[in-house]
Amino acid sequence: MSNIQSIALHKVGNKSSDEPFVLSKTLLSCDEEMREVLSAYFLNAFTSEEYYRFYHDNNLAMNEVYAYAKAIFEHPESLLEQSVHIARHLHNHSAHPKVKGGELYVAHFTDYIHQGEKLEAIGIFKSENKDTFLQVKLKDDSFDVHTLEGINLQKLDKGCLIFNTQQESGYMLSIVDNTNRSVEAQYWKDDFLKVMILNNNYHQTNLFLGIAKQFVTQQLDEEFELNKADKIDLLNRSVNYFKSNNQFEIESFESEVFQHPNIIESFRQFDQTYRAEHDVDVLDSFVISEQAVKKQARVFKSVLKLDKNFHIYIHGDRELIEQGTDEHGRKYYKIYYQNES
Repeated sequence: MSNIQSIALHKVGNKSSDEPFVLSKTLLSCDEEMREVLSAYFLNAFTSEEYYRFYHDNNLAMNEVYAYAKAIFEHPESLLEQSVHIARHLHNHSAHPKVKGGELYVAHFTDYIHQGEKLEAIGIFKSENKDTFLQVKLKDDSFDVHTLEGINLQKLDKGCLIFNTQQESGYMLSIVDNTNRSVEAQYWKDDFLKVMILNNNYHQTNLFLGIAKQFVTQQLDEEFELNKADKIDLLNRSVNYFKSNNQFEIESFESEVFQHPNIIESFRQFDQTYRAEHDVDVLDSFVISEQAVKKQARVFKSVLKLDKNFHIYIHGDRELIEQGTDEHGRKYYKIYYQNES
């Protein structure tokens, strides 16, 4: 478990609703057992390989949280002072009606193990939601039951870990945001932290699979006569390419997945247009991220829905399913198989 050197705790309410804004004058005092409990609460939610970095339109040094984190890394004894600045900055960006108030923790970690490397890190965490717990006590051979309102240690609402690496380009951050996911309430990443995606293998894998999915589901119908089964087959082949290869090469992807020259040319035009319109830097070769593939595979639909009567799940060989129309004009699919289970 990473070693917590110091923790500051403040109360940050919604500014527009005049909720409490309380700044602590001392660091949080806790024993070793409580430090372990808090470490698990803070850190267990950080499982994604998607990373970010601080940025600013004019000068990186003008990004407030970047500047406060830099000060803590350079002078760890200033954590309480810098945490007050962080709390004020968060409070100023907590005016949207959907922003919930809560407890803000700022913690300094040493020996955080990241991808096998020990790193110094600063954690900024916010608890917004409260749960109701039962407290059962034995008293004089009978039981008393009371309800307590508190924080569920299995559910971190918001958090970010700032690793003391890549300082010149805005550090490397991991972010958790499990509440207020609507566009207008994305204040945690966009307004408070002000970060952008770190362009690593996870991002490249996630991005390219998203482009391939949009091409199949949105573009193909405009140029080619493909039925739903054919499009599902293309989606399956796209995911299977990423599952069966460690290295992505765009030409091998195009030939294995799309196969037909006309479809390949259409995809290239769609890909170029997408990159230009969304201002994204997509590489033609990169190491495939297994975690990104698992994430994207969940949203690649392989279900063929026929009226309200049948759902056909297509996972494999497209040649084993045929489509046709009988003499009465009824549409049908013919499915070939060897074993029934």
